[in-house]
Amino acid sequence: MARTPKPSGLPDKGKKQGRPPNDARPLRAYFLIVCEGEKTELNYFRRFRVRADVKKEVLGLGDNTLSLVERTCELKQQDEYTDVWVVFDRDSFPPERFNEAIALAHRRDIKVAYSNEAFELWYWLHFDYQDTGISRANYKAKLTKRLGFPYEKNALGMYDCLLPRQPDAIRNARRLLDAYGPAHNPERDNPCTTVHLLVQELNRHVR
Repeated sequence: MARTPKPSGLPDKGKKQGRPPNDARPLRAYFLIVCEGEKTELNYFRRFRVRADVKKEVLGLGDNTLSLVERTCELKQQDEYTDVWVVFDRDSFPPERFNEAIALAHRRDIKVAYSNEAFELWYWLHFDYQDTGISRANYKAKLTKRLGFPYEKNALGMYDCLLPRQPDAIRNARRLLDAYGPAHNPERDNPCTTVHLLVQELNRHVR
């Protein structure tokens, strides 16, 4: 007698059913945030309290713009990160290196939280809108006045201190970036920042 064929779509009881392929399993958020500075940005982004199902790795490498992006490209290959960011400032680096680093990051599918001129611009936007370029030293003086205590570059606790004002900072940063329009040039347009884009992405996963 001929064997009755098994209906299609039903599992074979004689075969062990394995787990679905990797691309069929939902990926949880896994952030890699690589900072130019070894303390200021590092201290800030490590304080984001993401949910237990979200992984966040924040590194401070002390590299400058281009080498930072190149190093991030290498790190990106070492794990299954879903979001990879670099954080760096314009400061005194040559103009062409700043824009070149941003372009390289975009080509490698790495997101950029940049600041022109300094990361302290992001801190200041928590207090007021700023559309004229000033030095890091001036930001330090302005922050000291508004914070009520001496601001130091590597200060701890800035995330918690500024958290109640964070919506204002996001709004001011977005307004500042929009003001430059489609011809925005990150190296030339001082002040400007995209730190709020990373902050908004992290906020989607805070507990």
